[in-house]
Parts: sequence; structure tokens; C-alpha cells
Amino acid sequence: MLRTQVVGMSIAAGLLLGTSFRSPSGTELKAIHHVGIATSDIERSIRFYRDLLGMELVGSVSQIDDKEVYNYIFALPKVKAKGAMLRIGDMHVELWEFQRPRGKAGDPRQPVNDARINHIAFEVADVEKEYARLKAAGVSFHHPPEDFGGPKAVYGRDPDGNVFELIEWARRS
Repeated sequence: MLRTQVVGMSIAAGLLLGTSFRSPSGTELKAIHHVGIATSDIERSIRFYRDLLGMELVGSVSQIDDKEVYNYIFALPKVKAKGAMLRIGDMHVELWEFQRPRGKAGDPRQPVNDARINHIAFEVADVEKEYARLKAAGVSFHHPPEDFGGPKAVYGRDPDGNVFELIEWARRS
């Protein structure tokens, strides 16, 4: 079981680090470019990801209103929304606030074992330091950081209840 988890984590780490991986279907993946998050308040989410987590705001869409291309890509009618793209290293987080049609309010404490993307992981140099800084800023965490015998990690929640992980890999000598 542990070997399967380690292999799975290694594949995921390779994808995040931009290493190509050839799937059994022959499709070659290069990297994960971004994760998209629907938010109930885009300005609040930008402040969280930019000001608290240190991501760079690289672009925004001040307003789209019933544009065919967005209606098609989101598979929603008469979309009215605001968007933003933030970056840290080679990873991006894309935020969307949908004014029309409004989405369902999410459960801010939705368990991580529900079928969905259950978290986004951010690598940090010192997980204890980042945990203390963010906790002091009012960020909610499940539990203090844990040492897994290699990485140290902690799960927290963004303002909409989406789970993020801070992970510190063991220093190599």
C-alpha cells in the first residue's frame, strides 16, 4: 500500500515539476499549468492568494457578459463573470467569480474524502514559519504541521473553504 502511494506521489510530483510522462494512451503530458477555482468573492480570493500566499497576479478579466466563447467553454448559458490568473513559479491558479448563473454555495468544511479535487499543494521552505504566519492572519487549518518522516505538511482552507497544503520537503545534505 505504501509503495503504491509513493509511486502515485512520484508521478504527481513529476507532473507538477514539468517532467513529461507518456500515458498508456500515448498522450504526452508536459505539466500542470493551472488549477481553476470558482469563488464567491474574487477580490477576497485575490487578496488571499496574492497577499497571504505570495502569488503574483498576472492577469485579470474585469467582466465578461454573455460572450459565446465563454458560454461554450464553461457549458453555461449567458455567463457573466470576473476572472483572475495568479502565478507562483510555473504553477498558476485561475479564479472565477460567476455572477450569472450563480453557482451553489460550497460547504466551507467539505471533507477532503468527497469525490473532487481535494487540495492544491504549495511547496514552502519552512512549513512551521508559514503556518504560524498564516494562522496569525486568521487562516483556518485542520491541525498543526505534521512530520511524515520526509516531508512536513499541513492542510488549510482558503476563504471559500478550498483546501490547500503547505509542504516542506526534507533538506538534502
